Amino acid sequence: MMDEEKQLDNTQSPKDKATEGSESVAGASATVADAVPGDSQPQTMGGAADLEAYAAAYAASEPTATSGSPDQFAPAADPAVVEALLQEIEGLKAQLEDFRSQYARLAADFDNFRKRTAKEKDDIELQVKCSTLKELLPVVDNFERARAQIKPQTDGEMNIHKSYQSVYKQMVDCLKRIGVAPMRPKGLEFDPNLHEAVMREATDEHPEGTVLEELVPGYTLGERVLRHAMVKVAAPVEAPAAPVESSPEEVAQS
Repeated sequence: MMDEEKQLDNTQSPKDKATEGSESVAGASATVADAVPGDSQPQTMGGAADLEAYAAAYAASEPTATSGSPDQFAPAADPAVVEALLQEIEGLKAQLEDFRSQYARLAADFDNFRKRTAKEKDDIELQVKCSTLKELLPVVDNFERARAQIKPQTDGEMNIHKSYQSVYKQMVDCLKRIGVAPMRPKGLEFDPNLHEAVMREATDEHPEGTVLEELVPGYTLGERVLRHAMVKVAAPVEAPAAPVESSPEEVAQS
């Protein structure tokens, strides 16, 4: 009987053997399919590729070591290290505050420096302008004296008079645009900050200290005095002294 079975196995065709192999793989696939969690009904698979797919699905369904919280796997911290780190953080905070205060002081100093520099620049510019205009004021005085004293008689003299007076007018207009203004103190109270008294005249027509006449005109540039006005100021009239009567003895002695 054994010899007959062996003969039957030997007589089996290769096609039948391949069929038996595929049936064996299918059975194994079915067994693995039954073992994969998450499938409510087992399915019969029929190839090596299906086996690999189920194996990957089974591996994905297993919990991993990294699925827990980070604190679960973190080692316990050393208290000394934690204390050192906290001290270092505090030191860095103090250093940051120091840097912030230094930056604030530097910003304030720079702003003050900018304002001071701008003010100094304006003052220097005003000083240069005042010194330049002071040199031009005598020229204006000469034009005004010429207009007051020269009396043209002929047409030629009148043409010359008009020509230099036009130059004088142009110069006065330029000074006005710059900001130069005459004081015109006549009739005002004497101000030592603006006027310079060179003469006094006793009069009862004006109160004491009133400017009676402007001898040399004064000019201002904004709020700054370019030149003080030389003026004549009113003074009170002194009453005549009463005569002194002499006694008879003094008359007899004389």
